[in-house]
This record gives sequence, structure tokens and C-alpha cells, in this order.
Amino acid sequence: MRHIPVLLNEVVDSLSLKNGSKVIDCTVGDGGHSEAILEKIGPTGILLAIDTDPESLLRAKRNLYRFGERVIFSRGNFVNLEEIALENKMGEVDAILMDLGWSTPQFEERGRGFSFKADELLDMRFDPNANTPTASDLVNSLTKKELSETFKRLGEEGLSEEIADAIVTSRSNARIERSGELSEIVLQVYRAKLHTVKDIPWVGGLHPATKVFQALRIAVNKELEVLKNTLPVAVKILAPGGRLAVISFHSLEDRIVKQFFQKTESKQIKLINKKPIVATEAEIGPNPSSRSAKLRIAEKI
Repeated sequence: MRHIPVLLNEVVDSLSLKNGSKVIDCTVGDGGHSEAILEKIGPTGILLAIDTDPESLLRAKRNLYRFGERVIFSRGNFVNLEEIALENKMGEVDAILMDLGWSTPQFEERGRGFSFKADELLDMRFDPNANTPTASDLVNSLTKKELSETFKRLGEEGLSEEIADAIVTSRSNARIERSGELSEIVLQVYRAKLHTVKDIPWVGGLHPATKVFQALRIAVNKELEVLKNTLPVAVKILAPGGRLAVISFHSLEDRIVKQFFQKTESKQIKLINKKPIVATEAEIGPNPSSRSAKLRIAEKI
């Protein structure tokens, strides 16, 4: 299954693309945005497609094969954006896209514990070969206070203390290694809080494990720190008049982007949209994940 890119037309229109433009897609994923961008900047435009997930790059290469040498693929984290652009001789670029979302295949087909819907090893690293702690490492090593603060700060989880306490109790008997185990721990906390039947499945509404899994994924990959560090670099490598488009999917990310744009407005950039662009009902219907997407665009002065 190929991921449906969110706000596709809005992204392509907002980047002010033309034939011959040089563009960087910092999170190419399945290549949905990149495909539309390449069509817009053809036949001489060049796109640098970056992704830290090796499986995403393989899918992107397959989906963008027809564009040949007009696409340059680079495996890496966009926190190293300037170095990657330099290595690939991009020079100043005309547009940069940062889509901070995750595709359905990445969540449900990678087998790395991103989704609470499956029982997989609790890894959550974007780069499975990185020598960094996994989600399981954090779940089994952080103190109760650290776990609670992580779930509250990065997941905005209301039952963070209760969930942290349940995790510490569970891991005292055996190490928590799988996504299914963690999901069940969170479910039991919610069932106790709501006084529901112990083994009743969760039906309807936001799944209780959603925020905990989000918090762990952000913590494992240092997503917020990476975003903060990369935004000024993106502006730096843009050509004057070049545009930066950022799609965020939760308030923590959007707040960072909004504050950075406000801080640098009139000094380095001008805002193309004062308020974020969001998906229409027509897009949300077939692609519910687009409901939380927010697109902000800035142009380098």
C-alpha cells in the first residue's frame, strides 16, 4: 500500500516551483510529494530526496524511478541537512519541504514497534541500524519520574503518572520487549480508571496507547531537538526568494515551527501564510490522517 501524501496540492502551489528549480525533500517517505514536485520542476529540475529509514528510500526509489538522474537519493537524518546538501553539490536551493508525519506503511509494515496495533519488538528507531537506545531500552531503564515526565511532555498524556507506575511494576517481573506488552499495560490503566471490564477490547475513539507511543517515538529519535536544530539550517541553504514548507502533525512540532518563523520574520524570512493551512473535508474523508496536518510556509528574504 502506498502512502497518500497530505496537503499535496497546497504544498506544490506554496513552494512557488518552476522548471529548473532545485528542491530538497527532507523526509521523502514513499515519494508522494516528491513525485508531484518533480513533475512541476521538470524537465530540468533536480530534487534531493532524504530519508533516514532505509526501507523508505527503497520504496521512494521504486516510485520515482521514471525521473532518472533528476532525483538524488541520500540516506540520512535531516539534522545533517547542510552536510547532505553539500555532499550532493546542491548549492543554494529554491525550495525545501519538511513533512514531519509518518506514513501508514512506516507505522504498520516495518515491524519495529511503532504501532500499538501489532505485537512487534519495541524498537521505534527511524534508522534500525543506529547505535542508539530503543523504545524498549527507555521503557526498561528510565525511572518512574522520567517515564511520567516523558509521557506528559512529549505525549501530553493525562494519566502519565499512573502509566509510569504500571510500567515500573510490570518490568520488575520481566523486561518489556514488545509493543503488544506496552499497549496492554496502558490499556489496563485506562480500564481501571474507567472501571471497565478487565479484558474488554478498546472500541472507538483515540486508542489509550496513542500518546504513550508518540512520546516514546519522539524521545527515541529526538524529534523535537532535530526539528529545532534544522529549521535555521534550512533557511541558511535557501536561495533568496526560496521557500521552506513544513507540515507538522501535533502541537509540539507546530509550536516549534510557529515560534521559529515568528522569531526570524522580517530578519531572514517573510511568512507566506499567517495561519497554518489545514486539510479540507474533501481530503480528510479518504485520508483521515490528514486531519491533524498543519502547513506553514516561509520565504527567504
